[in-house]
Amino acid sequence: MNVPAQSRKFVIPNIFKDWFLLGMISCVLLATFFPNVGRSGGVIHADKLSDFGIALIFFFHGLGISRKNLRDGILSWKIHVCVQVTTFVVFPIVAFLFCQIAKNFIPADLVLGFYFLGAIPSTISSSVAMTAVARGNVSAAIFNASLSSILGIFLTPLIVSIFASTGGNALPIGETVLNLFVLLFLPFLLGQILNPLVYNFILPYKKYINIFDKFVILLLVFSSFADSVYDGLWTKHGAGLLLETFVGAAILLTVALAGTTFAARAFGFKKSDEITAVFCGSKKTLAGGVPMAKLIFGSTPQIGLIVLPIMFYHQLQLLVCTVLANRYAARKN
Repeated sequence: MNVPAQSRKFVIPNIFKDWFLLGMISCVLLATFFPNVGRSGGVIHADKLSDFGIALIFFFHGLGISRKNLRDGILSWKIHVCVQVTTFVVFPIVAFLFCQIAKNFIPADLVLGFYFLGAIPSTISSSVAMTAVARGNVSAAIFNASLSSILGIFLTPLIVSIFASTGGNALPIGETVLNLFVLLFLPFLLGQILNPLVYNFILPYKKYINIFDKFVILLLVFSSFADSVYDGLWTKHGAGLLLETFVGAAILLTVALAGTTFAARAFGFKKSDEITAVFCGSKKTLAGGVPMAKLIFGSTPQIGLIVLPIMFYHQLQLLVCTVLANRYAARKN
């Protein structure tokens, strides 16, 4: 698939100018000073608003995924196997081993957050965008990122339940999968059903849909941290928690990028397919991960700790993968 020239231009890392990053920091600060506003049952009832927002996010995802792009990418089966096995088998195992080491140094709920990070699916928008910039196999990236999102609705709670059971905690897996099915899969399916009718109509408005998605995520972040702060997040753990999370996210991202690169080259992928495997196999979705966390773990006061690794990993992967995409794009062949 030929990538338009305008998609191959170098991307300048602007992570520190990103309004979404500033928004997440602001939500954590607001939750710290005003936990009664955003906590479950609080002033704005964010827990109830978030369910509606989550359903709309996945409905718009279903509307926005082109069936033609999915058909174009479906034949690259070796890439699909590599990416999906990496996402739902290898990454959770690596996260589990990391957690076994880290559990002696960091809070138990943060450990669960790192394992949850390992279990969530790949992200769609940035995986495809980075693949396009790097001159990779874009159609395969679209297919894999979309497939990962769908599989994650069912596989993520199963993977998390395995980890929870090893820690002596029982996750109500049937109820959890049902909640994910109702609030994630059914809206996504409805969006795909309506896709042929409205896809061309919504194309000019995809920018605004992405902005809506981000505002819903900010609401979820605010609500999650408000619950945790109300339960004594900072008084129990302190600011050193942020450094621990940053280091853990950086370690997992390094392993993920190195591992997917090694696997792609071991399987003899051509460079464009290697790029797709690296960007789709190493990335984790914030837009899907935070809603999943809210649905899987409910309004548990520890939810802020559980989503913290996703927030750090998201920003790190954007910065590092932007640099990698520029390096791939500079190659001669």
